[in-house]
Amino acid sequence: VVRHPMPYGDLRKQIVQRFASLEDLDRHNCTIEEREDYEPHLVRGVTVYAGVDYEKILREAEKEADVIVWDGGNNDFPFFEPDLHIVVCDPHRPGHEVRYHPGETNLRMADVVVINKVETAEPENVNLVRENIRRVNPEAIIVEAASPIFVDEPEAVRGKRVLVIEDGPTLTHGEMSYGAGIVAAKRFGAAEIVDPRPYAVGSIAETFHKYPQIGPLLPAVGYGRKQIEELEATVNSTPCDLVLVATPIDLRRVINVNKPVDRVRYELQEIGRPNLQEVIQSRF
Repeated sequence: VVRHPMPYGDLRKQIVQRFASLEDLDRHNCTIEEREDYEPHLVRGVTVYAGVDYEKILREAEKEADVIVWDGGNNDFPFFEPDLHIVVCDPHRPGHEVRYHPGETNLRMADVVVINKVETAEPENVNLVRENIRRVNPEAIIVEAASPIFVDEPEAVRGKRVLVIEDGPTLTHGEMSYGAGIVAAKRFGAAEIVDPRPYAVGSIAETFHKYPQIGPLLPAVGYGRKQIEELEATVNSTPCDLVLVATPIDLRRVINVNKPVDRVRYELQEIGRPNLQEVIQSRF
């Protein structure tokens, strides 16, 4: 996998970065945002490249890979010409697929568009996304999918006062007011979703002020050591029975939490035909 650039550190040390283990994340002093991008691949045994010079990155990746998957993060278009271009549209944010650059550019370039989360989105929003895809890219293949939610210990949620931590960029510039963590807390019977805003410190409090649409949850922002420390202080000062972490990473590798932690994940469950396997096999 080659990821789009995450230029948060000393760029002179990030010309070509190779991540093959979780220890590499520490070695490269990765931010929480970088970890959220890289860790899900690493735990599946997939090597990740990133950095600054994408010509050099491509040449290094070519030496060890049969297939290179460009992972554009939130919405970055590929720096390499793809043989197959797959784009995901979120029906919880209908209209974003044609409102923002470079997401709209990706949609126009796509060979395949996946509409995920269809089981929790409003039907009219799924229809709007589908209509927008057909309008700007009528040749694209559309794959629809559910995004079922899994909790490591669902019984631990019931009856508890829960602090929900969600993926940071989804809640900030992603403009969502909640994520999978809030859905899981309600679905599995939390007695209360504790609002962390009164306990937020430093830049975490500033994030809530800058993005007032964020609901009673904590976005996992951590663009540097000081902000990570402020995130840890906010978590540990919020009175709750359980911390429900719905970020793509295990936050316990980054911060020390003084309360029990449970994790939320969601996967892709394709609905109907064609599915991604059929599309990929037909192309290659």
